[in-house]
Amino acid sequence: MQGFTYIDLAVLIVYLLAVLFAGLHFAKKEMKGKEYFKGDGTVPWWVTSVSIFATLLSPISFLSLAGNSYAGTWIMWFAQLGMLLGIPLTIRFFLPIYSKLDIDTAYHYLELRFHSKGLRVLGAVMFIIYQVGRMSIIMYLPCMVLSSLMNVNVNILIIIMGVIAIIYSYTGGLKSVLWTDFIQGSVLLLGVTFGLIFLLSNLDGGIGSIFNEFTNGGKFLADNEPIFDPNLLHNSVFLLIVGAGFNTMGSYVSSQDIVQRFTTTTDTKKLNKMMLTNGCLSIFIATVFYLIGTGLYVFYQVQGHPLPPAAQQDQIFASWIAFELPVGITGLLLAAIYAAAQSTLSTGLNSVASSWTLDIQERLSKKKLSFETQTKIGQYVSLIVGIFSIVVAMVLANGGVKSAYEWFNGFMGLVLGILIGTFILGVFTKVANTFGATLAFIAASCVMVYVKYFVPADAVSIWSYSIISIVVSLVVGIPASIIWSKVKGVKNVPDPNTTIYKS
Repeated sequence: MQGFTYIDLAVLIVYLLAVLFAGLHFAKKEMKGKEYFKGDGTVPWWVTSVSIFATLLSPISFLSLAGNSYAGTWIMWFAQLGMLLGIPLTIRFFLPIYSKLDIDTAYHYLELRFHSKGLRVLGAVMFIIYQVGRMSIIMYLPCMVLSSLMNVNVNILIIIMGVIAIIYSYTGGLKSVLWTDFIQGSVLLLGVTFGLIFLLSNLDGGIGSIFNEFTNGGKFLADNEPIFDPNLLHNSVFLLIVGAGFNTMGSYVSSQDIVQRFTTTTDTKKLNKMMLTNGCLSIFIATVFYLIGTGLYVFYQVQGHPLPPAAQQDQIFASWIAFELPVGITGLLLAAIYAAAQSTLSTGLNSVASSWTLDIQERLSKKKLSFETQTKIGQYVSLIVGIFSIVVAMVLANGGVKSAYEWFNGFMGLVLGILIGTFILGVFTKVANTFGATLAFIAASCVMVYVKYFVPADAVSIWSYSIISIVVSLVVGIPASIIWSKVKGVKNVPDPNTTIYKS
């Protein structure tokens, strides 16, 4: 057990410098307005696809997926199959609309569909608050893990991560972020795949020992986990797949950090390729993580290898990397964890900057902002938000207030998820208007806050949240819109290409 060495530290430093220089290399000089937020049209679709993959796979997932498999069963792996529902729905119904409208942000659609600046601003505010909290936690958690393994002060790791992401987000805009995400996503894919191969080569029986644990150890699907439960509010494999599918669709459709990638092109064929490639990469890497987790269980618990220091559930993979892999490779694999955090962070900074500038500042400004002004505002927002997120992450690391921020992040994630109901109301109905959509959003928010915080956790599965939110939005939004139209004596006619209907 050699742990983290100076050679590994050198590998990590070289990697970070390479990412920084790559981001600066792809930065385009004299960007104006939408080029800063949407790229210049030269980024290939496959680069954008890997960027989406890197954005969705946060370091929290990196650490917890293997940890879940190590500690329990593969039940959570079935959530990845939700992409088989979420991706086709997004491709079939939403991407053609986004392409035809050539939207600037996710919440631009809400203004075009409901003729409401208020709904656009509301959506953007919810996303920004959620994203700032998420970025802070994404810096804090992996840096805490790496700090204990590397024996480096956690504040130093947080500052380095934040500063590098701020530099290329500020200078290069979305184009720089996309290319650096591609590099970091590739490092992650190659590093984790190598980790699995190395682990299998050190298991007595290889991959056969993992399959044996599936059949004899019940590590794949435990007996008390039903395939289907008639009560759709209770946990089952079926609900896990369907609920995760709608959650995934919610990210693709209503979260600016993902939708921003779709705005880089109006070519629906390229958009479809982005989605399908991202889905394949996500299912593949989740399967690798779960194989690693079960492999680590066999390695430590079945075959009796001594546990490394700091081998708690969510740190088991990182601890194995630090104490079992060859010198140098350890640095590269820990760089992959850092990469997962940094790609999510840089994406968050640029998406917050674009949403603040285009959804809020420009909507509330009395005069139209020039492209130069938009770019400057976006740069300043990414700088300020980046510094603020670094400070919050350091407070979390040193102040012992983790639980409060988990509550905060969970609450904002819930509210952001409610947005998908508003988008579905707009895309799938003709009658929905501003009044109905606003009332539906309020009703869904109230219902979901009540369900999450006042209903026992075993009574309603978290995987049913998105389904409940969508149902409430439709049940409230459609009648409210019809009644409002009749009271006002006006017929709501959506603008062309804002719904799935041709006329």
